[in-house]
Amino acid sequence: MIDQLLSSQSNEAPPDDLTLPLQAMWWLKKGELQLGAAWQRAHEICQTDEGNRPYDLVHALAHLIEGDTSNAAYWYRRAGSQQTSDDLFVEWRAIVEELTP
Repeated sequence: MIDQLLSSQSNEAPPDDLTLPLQAMWWLKKGELQLGAAWQRAHEICQTDEGNRPYDLVHALAHLIEGDTSNAAYWYRRAGSQQTSDDLFVEWRAIVEELTP
């Protein structure tokens, strides 16, 4: 799954067969794990199903990228999880692996 997400980054949109949380992860990576339009798109996806663990995990990462660690910690707690790395790409990979069926 990680290879599919990485190899499709030159596309304008994520592959249609991805779940919404994985589409949000695609957008975060498309935006190079930085704030901007792609981050905003991912954040909007996260907000569509708050309280659903996969969405909350992505929401946590979005707030890590934003630099809002207390808000990220809140979303990790809601997801019943915790941050595993200070490296955003490592954290991105870990969440993708967890979200992959």
